[in-house]
Amino acid sequence: MRQQFLPFAKPSISEKAIEDVNDSLRSGWITSGPKLKKFETLLSEYTSASNAVCLNSATAGLHLALLSLNLKETDEVITTPMTFAATLNVIEIVGAKVKLVDVNLSDYNIDISKIEQAINENTKVLMPVHFAGLPVDLKEIYNLAKKHNLVVIEDSAHAIGAEYDGKKIGSFGDFQVFSFHPNKNMTTGEGGCITSPREDFKKYFDEINLLKFHGMDREAWNRFGKTGSPHYQIVCPGFKYNLMDIQAALGIHQIKALDTFIEKRTYLVQRYYQLLNDVEELILPQMPNYKFKHAWHLFAPRVNSEKTTITRDELMNELKNNNIGCGLHYEAAHLYPYYKTKYGYDVGDFPNSELIGSSVISLPLFPDMSESDQDDVVSTLKDIFKSFRK
Repeated sequence: MRQQFLPFAKPSISEKAIEDVNDSLRSGWITSGPKLKKFETLLSEYTSASNAVCLNSATAGLHLALLSLNLKETDEVITTPMTFAATLNVIEIVGAKVKLVDVNLSDYNIDISKIEQAINENTKVLMPVHFAGLPVDLKEIYNLAKKHNLVVIEDSAHAIGAEYDGKKIGSFGDFQVFSFHPNKNMTTGEGGCITSPREDFKKYFDEINLLKFHGMDREAWNRFGKTGSPHYQIVCPGFKYNLMDIQAALGIHQIKALDTFIEKRTYLVQRYYQLLNDVEELILPQMPNYKFKHAWHLFAPRVNSEKTTITRDELMNELKNNNIGCGLHYEAAHLYPYYKTKYGYDVGDFPNSELIGSSVISLPLFPDMSESDQDDVVSTLKDIFKSFRK
């Protein structure tokens, strides 16, 4: 057994990044300011998105994207049960209705063949999730959106750095929302970003910029700087969703290292596929036929109940007992009490999401993870399965 606990995820933070954060702390200006503006510029350049606004979470990004569309209580937003609860929660928070479509069992992304039958006169938004960093088939998504006059908000929380058909997520389409949570491919501690390459969406981003900070018509840097004015107007009721300079200082270094992080993740995932290829007790994620670049935020196989008697939850406990961390992404969201009560969802409504939710396990994956660490994960899995074979 390993002597030290191997976490499921761990951010890679350079000494230069730490020094830049310290520089912000020493400067006395730690809230939103010039480093945030620089970070937003770098994100815009990286994604080729003309609009980029940083926020304190991806949840805030999804929330403000939906708010900017002025949805009514009868409007519906189509998304998937195989996602973090925030995807559904923000739809409820803006007063719209959740409409769910099941996912593919092979790659955990939304089943595009089932979307059109869920569209009706109340549908206003498609919100696909790029699960684990694998882009959904965006050509088909945007064809449906165009046909039915819908807006697409891509839940790209897992997908910063991913590509579809040779183009980065964020370089085309309507809205994309990224997460910079500590276990994501890049981090600002906590944080997120909303982007769009569409020039005609500037009207939405004007509103998003107001909503992110109390509805004020100017930011703190423009009020408290040497040449700023302390006066401001409240144009609309807003929120406190701004990202701080001390977070942006970290993000500036993270975005520059992102492609290297993804290369390291991809190498480790390819190695997982090789090392686990003969482990019948696990079902490894399958990849689609269209052209894509996976960001590999997660490597999440499923426990094969036909080959082992151990359950997913029991396997997670066994791994932790052997100093191996792991994650659960995710339980099917339609089975949470709130959504069961409000919409009448029940077991059997979205069978693929339910099967994934009861059997999926996220194995350790982060750039600084060594081959020796990975060997420990694989050997521990094999040893556990030996005791639970059917």
